[in-house]
Amino acid sequence: MAERKTEALHEKARGIDALAPLDALLLLASAQAEAALTPAASVNAISAGARLAADALQAGRRLVYAGAGSSGLMAMADALELPGTFGIPRERIAVLLAGGAESLLNLAGAPEDDLDAARADARREISKGDCVICVSASGSTPYTLALAQEAKALEACVVSIANNAGTPLLTLADAAILLETPPEMISGSTRMGAGTAQKIALNMFSTLMAIHLGHVHDGRMVNLVADNMKLRQRAAGIVADIAGVDSDNAAGCIEAADGAVKTAILLAAGAKDRSEAEAILSRTSANVRAALKLLGRA
Repeated sequence: MAERKTEALHEKARGIDALAPLDALLLLASAQAEAALTPAASVNAISAGARLAADALQAGRRLVYAGAGSSGLMAMADALELPGTFGIPRERIAVLLAGGAESLLNLAGAPEDDLDAARADARREISKGDCVICVSASGSTPYTLALAQEAKALEACVVSIANNAGTPLLTLADAAILLETPPEMISGSTRMGAGTAQKIALNMFSTLMAIHLGHVHDGRMVNLVADNMKLRQRAAGIVADIAGVDSDNAAGCIEAADGAVKTAILLAAGAKDRSEAEAILSRTSANVRAALKLLGRA
């Protein structure tokens, strides 16, 4: 069987241990930058995956992120940011890691081979219509592959991210995101180039998903719910910028909306009260641009 790119040695890696420290670091930085370019070649697949995820959430279903080892950590990082950044309810998101919570303290290799655990995790957390995001650098990690197979059997859609072409995880996916990163500077250490590309692709995927859901307006995270001082200050800035009001007015609207930024924007833009603002959001599927248009503020 041909050697996978993720297991090969980068052509510039030989002798890296004999380089001066700064030269070694520059070489590592160059390799990371090279890997970071790869998601741009997969925008069609990333777009397809984002659409599937948005459709699942709009239908009342869940996002389930899954993986093992460093790929699992990349998946988890994206999942955990969604409530705070885009206001997606925590109960609409699940994270399945090989080895469970213990793997957050000890990334042992054995759990990634546990097919029974993968199937049990899938049956416990995945339902028909969910969107399951499976991340595996190799594209054939047993835990992740078995979980994806079980997800398909449960009639969930599968978005797969892998760094090797033609691998089983990509073959079975509804949206197959191939990130053909170069070989690693440290052969097989996929937390490096492969992980960098995965993180970028996940950032792109979840941000486009949020755009589809109407949670982004002019580069602002308008579905934020401000529940602490820092977020209230950020939210007031968002309201001031979009509605064109001063900071005191924006802060007052945030208070009146109990921290809900979309509602506060409409209050600042002329909605007579919170009930009217929420009714307009309901009529426009919570899309701020459409809601502002109804208020004559497009």
